[in-house]
Amino acid sequence: MTTAKKVSKAELHAFVDGQLDTARHREVAEHLSENPDAAARVAAYEQQKQALRTLFNPVLDEALPPTLIPKQRAPKRVHLLWAAASIVLFISGGLVGWQAQQITQKGNTTVFTVARGAAVAHKVFTPQRRHPVEVTADEEAHLVRWLSKVLKAPLRAPQLGDLGFSLVGGRLLSAEKGPAAQFMYQDAKRRRITLYVITDGDWQTQAEFQFTQQGPVGVFYWISGRVGYGLTAEMPKPELLKIARTVYDQLQP
Repeated sequence: MTTAKKVSKAELHAFVDGQLDTARHREVAEHLSENPDAAARVAAYEQQKQALRTLFNPVLDEALPPTLIPKQRAPKRVHLLWAAASIVLFISGGLVGWQAQQITQKGNTTVFTVARGAAVAHKVFTPQRRHPVEVTADEEAHLVRWLSKVLKAPLRAPQLGDLGFSLVGGRLLSAEKGPAAQFMYQDAKRRRITLYVITDGDWQTQAEFQFTQQGPVGVFYWISGRVGYGLTAEMPKPELLKIARTVYDQLQP
């Protein structure tokens, strides 16, 4: 099935920002699942968005440089500088892309790679009704062995039946530095949650639970050794946290 209306560049931005209505959000997600170039563009937008947050959010709490403080009046915050910087970066599209690439290579932003990938994969595949996964739950053992072999890590599909969610299946994905995996779950109300898994041989760390919100999509993410996890859903944060804790406990070595 193809998207009924052509998807514009502006709508791709709106998709990333969670500004589309439910019907159009599903149409754009279907378009992304059928168009790798558009999906790659959305992934780049997500990367730029997170990189800008990482770069500029700390500026909000910095004191204004003394040389910029008028003698009669001294602002407490640098909201004006933040707005000016945002405008400059918005206008300089090429510069934004270059800066985002540089920022994501820094060690202190490694964990955001997990959250970004989890959010994008969730937005693309959960709206699908006929082909949401590559391998269905009735082949769970094969699915886990296959993804473990490709990612070169012992993966597991958490059991969430006590929380009302059953495994739909999973799929292999492409990440920035290699393969990634996605496990999908669904409850009786047809709400879907996804567990995104990525590995990196350069990671040798522990990163505790963190949370980010991408429009209607929430992500709890963490890193354990060389494996990163992102649990993603469109549901209230407290409910998702309860599920994330269960998943975290089951995945501990």
